[in-house]
Amino acid sequence: MRVRIARPSRDLAAAERFYVGGLGLAVQWRSTERVSGKHDLLMVGPPDGSWHFELTHDPERPLEPTPTVDDLFVVYLGTPVGEALVARLEEAGGTRVEAHNPYWDECGVTIADPDGYRLVLCSRTWGA
Repeated sequence: MRVRIARPSRDLAAAERFYVGGLGLAVQWRSTERVSGKHDLLMVGPPDGSWHFELTHDPERPLEPTPTVDDLFVVYLGTPVGEALVARLEEAGGTRVEAHNPYWDECGVTIADPDGYRLVLCSRTWGA
C-alpha cells in the first residue's frame, strides 16, 4: 500500500526549506516548469518510504491553506525530540506552538509549518 498526503501551499520554496532543509525529508519529485492550467507540485518523503507528502500551488487559482489546530502531520521519531531539530525547523520557517491536544505536548513537540499546518515530532514509536 502506498500513501500520498496532499495539501495546498502559499509558497513551495518555503515549504521545501521547512520539510527538506528543516525536517530532513528528500525531494522525490517537483514540477520544474510552469504549465498553464496545471498545479506546481513538490513531493517530499523518506527516500525509501512508501508514502510521500505532496504540496501543491496553483498560481492561476490559488487556494488559501486553511489549517486547524487538529490538522496534524505526526512523525514518530522513537527518541526524545532534539532541540537541534526544533531549532532547524524554526530556522526553516516553522513556529513552535502548544498542541491543541495535550497528549502531543507530553509526547513531543508541535511546530507550525510556513502555511500554518502542524507538524508533531513524537518521541514515541508507532504503536507505543
